[in-house]
Amino acid sequence: MQPNAPLQGVMNREEFAVEANQTQAPVALGLEELYRAYGEMVYRLALIRTRNKADAEDVLQDVFFRCLRRQPDFRDREHQKAWLITAALNSTKSLLTTAARRHETGPEALDNRSTEAELLSPVYEAVLRLPEKYRTAVHLFYYEGYSVEEIGKLTGTKASTVKSHLHRAREALRRELKEENGDV
Repeated sequence: MQPNAPLQGVMNREEFAVEANQTQAPVALGLEELYRAYGEMVYRLALIRTRNKADAEDVLQDVFFRCLRRQPDFRDREHQKAWLITAALNSTKSLLTTAARRHETGPEALDNRSTEAELLSPVYEAVLRLPEKYRTAVHLFYYEGYSVEEIGKLTGTKASTVKSHLHRAREALRRELKEENGDV
């Protein structure tokens, strides 16, 4: 997925402004830059949590629509990134707990539209099979580079819980990848 490539079914900047009853406010102009900088990150986080491309695209759109609607006053780039991650976590949580979404989708829900090589790797597929809390911790730690303490703040959990999630995820991945490779 290219961060500045239009996603099918995702509103562009002008459509966002119309739907939110906004004029071209300064934050609307900065939204495109924000999307270029963090769109791919938000999408990957949504994909790792939902395991479904259409749902990940919905979350991506929802997060940037929230940003346009609320117009948060960001202190710096790290605050922007943290706000977007928190919004993505909240949006995926809402999506996954809706009554219509009680079924579980697996890694097979990922189709060939992905352009990231990591989505095709056996390790990434194994990560997708982990429980949600482990997938989130692994993604934020290994793919986004957050520390255990930062992940705890973003997810609202204790650092020791994040460490446990990472440890259990590593163990589960180690077992699964050994089985797949015949190294049992």
